[in-house]
Amino acid sequence: MQTLYLASGSPRRREILENLGYQIRRISTDIDETPFPDENAADYVQRMANEKNAAAVAQWFAQHDTPPEFPILTADTTVAYQNHILGKPETQEHAAAMLGQLSGQTHQVLTAVCVYWQGETRSVLQTSDVRFKTLSPDEILAYIQSGEPMDKAGAYGIQGLGGVFVEYLQGSFTGVMGLPVYETIGLLKQFDLSVPL
Repeated sequence: MQTLYLASGSPRRREILENLGYQIRRISTDIDETPFPDENAADYVQRMANEKNAAAVAQWFAQHDTPPEFPILTADTTVAYQNHILGKPETQEHAAAMLGQLSGQTHQVLTAVCVYWQGETRSVLQTSDVRFKTLSPDEILAYIQSGEPMDKAGAYGIQGLGGVFVEYLQGSFTGVMGLPVYETIGLLKQFDLSVPL
């Protein structure tokens, strides 16, 4: 079984990789995730994935005398509406405002994936278009009271209750969850690593 180091605390990313048959060893990283002024969503999410990877690699070499025995994978997901980055809500009111923005509209979910292996780093960006149905104030309130929106970019999770709001998706369902399977496997193949199927 192929093993990967996953520098992410996301249980969804871990679950996706384990469902593909990978054994996951988690390593932690801590970087400043503040967007630069006027930074667009695509540049931001790619910068985050690459900075997380660089931090994970630097941390590994600071703690070990040998290179990592398995590839190090990082990812970052952001939600953008009219190219404005919607991060994780800070309060319930903030979550309600975000959901109100997305109501009846199409937004983008961008996920960047970065892999380090044997001295080389490569990355890929996947973008999906997601359209929400028009949300009533009662639906927004009930969803916020479920607690699901509070730790998620854009204030929703497509794999949970938030999936009820999704009228249309063009792109990658797993990408919206946080790790696009097709693109991730393609990236691992570039390193001649074993992949499922």
